[in-house]
Amino acid sequence: MNLYVISGVTGMTGNEVARQLISRGDRVIGFDNFFASSIESIKDILNNPNFTFYEYDLNNGDEMNLLKDEVLSLKSSGAFGKIAYVNCAAVVHTEHFYHVDRTFETNVVSMKTFLDQAIDVGAVAYINCSTSEVYSMDSYREGGVKESDFLTLANAEHSQRTSYAVGKLMTEFFMKDAVETGKIHGCSIRFANVYSKSELYPKHIIPHILTSLKERGGVELLENSKKNCRSFLHNFDSCSAVIALMDCDKALDGSVYNVGTDEEISILDLVGLCGRKLGIEKPEIIFKGYRASDPEKRLLNTEKIRKATGWKPVVSIEKGIEMCVAEIK
Repeated sequence: MNLYVISGVTGMTGNEVARQLISRGDRVIGFDNFFASSIESIKDILNNPNFTFYEYDLNNGDEMNLLKDEVLSLKSSGAFGKIAYVNCAAVVHTEHFYHVDRTFETNVVSMKTFLDQAIDVGAVAYINCSTSEVYSMDSYREGGVKESDFLTLANAEHSQRTSYAVGKLMTEFFMKDAVETGKIHGCSIRFANVYSKSELYPKHIIPHILTSLKERGGVELLENSKKNCRSFLHNFDSCSAVIALMDCDKALDGSVYNVGTDEEISILDLVGLCGRKLGIEKPEIIFKGYRASDPEKRLLNTEKIRKATGWKPVVSIEKGIEMCVAEIK
């Protein structure tokens, strides 16, 4: 049995990673402060003997010291084959993208503190959840953007939202440095647009569309949506990728891995798909507002993780939307 310590465990990535680890017999300690999540997301595993939850804040030093003491105590028992940390805590909710202080404190400072704790307790691995937002204005190439491609970021004059991407990019350098200096094994993951049937907040595009269609039969979109295309990754697949990387020693090389799907869809076609699954054949679409520095396409090349681990997504966008619709009906 291995021990995994997960920050942001009630968030979209954290709760599913915990669920998949527990289902295979591993022990999980998870914590969250419910900044953009709810205890409801882990109610099915709360009473599992292999899961312990704490209402801790990644930014609270005293609480992180308590966590460290617990991990060291469990380590001294000799009951676990290995200890690994997974940082799923991130200020990712759309309305917080533009708040530089919030994104910096949690995504950068506390990520580094959590990484240092993993090193201090002797964890063998640390998984750093990053974002495909780092590709910013150069987020589409034939065959998808690769981890090795140069980045073209929007600057401060065009999009303060880029502060979120820059912060996440910084965490990738912390991860790389920790591995290259021999302190720990690990890697960073740049996720595509991840969605889940249990997302709480309808400001991300898929829950926004589904909630609007269900309540009003129509949806309000930005003008950008007339042209924008995206690839959407179900969180079952994003989380299976996390575990695939954790289980692959050669992948824990400090580098970055794209995790996404090749299944691209326009936002307008996405509205049509959601409408059909809700029994609405011609949803009304109202276009209002415009977002500057918003790429028309974002498609990730996932050849690197597929070659390293054999991972591939299994939930199609149609199946995933069906799962979301079943949850809200």
